[in-house]
Amino acid sequence: MNKRISDIATTKAVIAKYGFTFQKRFGQNFLIDTNIIERIIDGSEITEEDTVLEIGPGIGSMTQLLAESAGKVIAVEIDKKLIPVLEDTLSDYDNIRIINEDILKLDLHKLIEEEGIKSLKVVANLPYYITTPIIMGLIERDLPIESITVMIQKEVAERMNAKPSTKAYGSLTLAVNYFASTEIVTMVAPECFIPKPNVASAVIKLTKLEVPSVKTKHEKLMFQIIKGAFAQRRKTFINSLTNSTQLPFEKEEVGQALESLEIDVRIRGEALTLEQFAQLTDILSVKIVE
Repeated sequence: MNKRISDIATTKAVIAKYGFTFQKRFGQNFLIDTNIIERIIDGSEITEEDTVLEIGPGIGSMTQLLAESAGKVIAVEIDKKLIPVLEDTLSDYDNIRIINEDILKLDLHKLIEEEGIKSLKVVANLPYYITTPIIMGLIERDLPIESITVMIQKEVAERMNAKPSTKAYGSLTLAVNYFASTEIVTMVAPECFIPKPNVASAVIKLTKLEVPSVKTKHEKLMFQIIKGAFAQRRKTFINSLTNSTQLPFEKEEVGQALESLEIDVRIRGEALTLEQFAQLTDILSVKIVE
């Protein structure tokens, strides 16, 4: 069995062996703490029955442990210079498929069909600059994803897991919580990476819901209303919505919608729950011509 490469000494040795240089454009920060990797895997609740999609395996530090827990691991790495490294560090494992591709461009429907995957768990140490597009791309699409357990910037994890009337609560919170339940697995210090990032990190687990968490007749409109509500956080919900050039509502009708749900007309968007946004959308949608 290949030697574990999840500590700083072996990571540096692998980097030196291949003359690898970190690419800022790929947001590369390698984990060098085995305890954190084990917490990620424990949090994702992987079993030998599972197929795992790992995004950004780097040199394979977490991939090794994933392969020891899962039935199969599909590792998608954008940096072609890391492919020979992965082929070396993962050579003792026969349940790993390495794909050199950009996850945002990879046809996941085709991949899932090729592999005959019925259920998929995603695990990743994500590049922070494209965290949101990756996560939303995974949960919004009709894919057989059971859960997504990822290392991301602490601030973004807190936004995804936030409660109403808090500073972190916003449109990202609502978008994620419409499709999934959220749980912070652990916080991670910059010292757990090479090179050290400039921000603290967190591992968050998103468990995909079988159906969206709230019902609305107009999903697209609901997210337009949510976007409008948070465009000017300091303003009331009424003023934020009626100031939006993307929405056709008048103050009086927004006020009437709030009153019909017994919500204070002076409320700000940040105090509304996802359920209330859905209810308001259905009331206000009568003005929208489909």
